[in-house]
This record gives sequence, C-alpha cells and structure tokens, in this order.
Amino acid sequence: MISPNEIKVKAERKYLSFLQAVVQEIAFSKIIITGDKTYNDLSISDFEKEILALVSQSKEKKGFGFTIAYQTVKTKTLGTQSVPTTIYFDTEKDFLQFLGKEKEVELFIKDCQTIYAHFSELKDWIIKNPAKIIEQQGKWESILRVCNYFKNCPKPNIYSREIPANVHTKFIELNQSIIAELLDIIIQNYVNFNEKGFEKRFNLKFVEPLIRFKVLDKEISQTYFSNLDDISIPVSQFESLKLPLRQVLIVENKTTLYTTLTLPKMDKTIAIFGQGNAVTNIQNAKWLNELAVLYWGDIDVHGFEILSRIRKYFAHTQSVLMDKVTFEKFFENEQGKPTTDTTMLNLTDKERELYKLLKTNNWRLEQEKISFDYVNQYFNKE
Repeated sequence: MISPNEIKVKAERKYLSFLQAVVQEIAFSKIIITGDKTYNDLSISDFEKEILALVSQSKEKKGFGFTIAYQTVKTKTLGTQSVPTTIYFDTEKDFLQFLGKEKEVELFIKDCQTIYAHFSELKDWIIKNPAKIIEQQGKWESILRVCNYFKNCPKPNIYSREIPANVHTKFIELNQSIIAELLDIIIQNYVNFNEKGFEKRFNLKFVEPLIRFKVLDKEISQTYFSNLDDISIPVSQFESLKLPLRQVLIVENKTTLYTTLTLPKMDKTIAIFGQGNAVTNIQNAKWLNELAVLYWGDIDVHGFEILSRIRKYFAHTQSVLMDKVTFEKFFENEQGKPTTDTTMLNLTDKERELYKLLKTNNWRLEQEKISFDYVNQYFNKE
C-alpha cells in the first residue's frame, strides 16, 4: 500500500508542472497520485496498520491534504475489504498545504508578475523556468535592476563592479549564470553568442591574461624596454606589439624560459612563455604571421598536441628540439600523462611517428632535461 511519504514524493514531482499552470493561468484540476501497490502479500494486521497510517495523514483527519477514494474488493489473503483505489488532491490549497509551499507559491506569483512587468519578452522563459524563479527568491529586484541597466546600455565597456545598478559590488559576479540567461533574451541583438565568458559575451571590460616573454636581443631590450628583458603585458597589448623581430620562440614551461637567456645570441628574437595550453592566448597576434615561429615543448603527447593547436593559428610553426634523436639521447624512462585527444593532429610525418611512439608507451621527456650544451649547439646551427 502506498505510504504518506511516497505520496509526498510523488506530489513533489508534480509541483513544477503545477507552477507552470499557475503562470499560464490554467485553472487548478484535481491532482491524482497513482498508488501502484497490491495488497495480496499483506496480513490483516499489516493491512490495518498501513490503512491507519495513510488515513492519519489524509484530509479526512487533518482537514487538508490528500483525499482517499475507496473501493470494496475481495482479495485472496484479506477477504473482502474497503481498499484505497485513488489518492488525489481536490483543491490547490490541499496540494500546497500538504507540501508546505503556500508562502513559496505566493512569492513565486509575485516574482513572476514583477519579472513580466519589467520584461514582457521573458514570458516564455518564465513559463519554462519556475524552479529558477524560486531559486532566486529575494534577489529579483537586484537582478532586474542589472538587466534594466544592460537594456539601456547594451555595450557598457566597463568592469562589472562599475555597473551603476545599485547592487552590492560582487552581486553580478555571484549571479552571472541567471543574469546571463536573461540577457541572452533581453539584449539578444548585442550579445556575443560565440563567447562563453560573461564579460566578453556582454561587452564588459575584463582582466586580461598576461603574456610573458623574454627579449633575447640585447639591442631590442635596451631600445624598447630600458634594458628590461623579462616582460609581462596584457593580451591586447601583445596583439598590437611592434618590435623589429624576425622570429619568436615559444617555450612551454618556466624553467626553459629562464634558460633561454643562456642561448647563443639570437638577433631580433623573443621567447614567449606558452604555459602549456594557455599558448592559445596569442592566437590573435596576427603580426606573428610575418615572423618565423618556433615551438619548443616537452617531448610527450601533450607537447605535440599543443604544437598542433598552435598551427591552427600559425600554420608555419616549426618544432625545435622535439625530434627522435633528442628524445633517445636524454630519455630517462619517465612516464607521461595519458591523452584523451582523438583529433587528427597537424604534425609532420616525423612528428606524427614520434607522437605515436610516445602515446603507445606513455613516455615523456621534459624539455628542461635536455642539457644546456646540447641546446646551445642546436641553436648555434640555426
């Protein structure tokens, strides 16, 4: 026999559809809870105990909640009994009082009316998302103030904390998900839908990643950077950088970045700290297309996968010190991290052959394991 707890679970499953009907002003209709239980395995005492438990929580005893409809049936083990056949909520009040949702629904209706009054274009969203409206109870005045600001100024070009919407400084950061969902509808003609980040998507300023590079040409260091040779600048500034360069060397980790200053004199060259996959931050630096681009990463599957990704933006990129001879000379049986990449990589035949060897054996040679003498000899030949 169905229990009061099981009835509550099933009633809660019908709650969201009830809210959607409320938003659409559909009149309440009887909510039926299926019992889907048999009585053949119960003894008389168990049957009576379960009936008492069910009735004790019903509208019959409590004055609200579910109503029980009975039918007299003859069973093999219980004989002729009056058994529950249908459980239902006859009124909206019965349903909500049973679930303890009266106040919540009162606030929900008020919030829906407020949202619609500000932005009628959100009508379909309101109907589809009653749970999200309830999740944000107590915040809607602030959320709508933010949305109203964007509607009046869809391209702010300021930081989110500078938005004059009379909300606390971190409110937008803490509630980006729901605000973004609404703005996608409210200011859809101004949304950068190809951007996932909140700031880029909605035309805000944002803290840019820094590109770190070392100047390997002392003359450039003196002329352009007051003898500084270790520089970090925002991505947008890097993209507009103008230096008399002939090549860039992208290295994968800090240790190698530090050692680049021990390389033979490299005229008109800078070494960029790629930081692994963060190397894609430089993808819009179009001036790199006019230079030789060298990539020096770890000799492992991830190093070659990063190389392939760089070539997506700079097809002419050449790998350095990532060959089989170098690998065999310095490899110390170090294990790498297995890859999950299944894409076709943009590698040369020799690079692809080494990549397959590394992937099959899960091998790795970190670039800092290669001796300075060997590295210097390599670049002396360049």
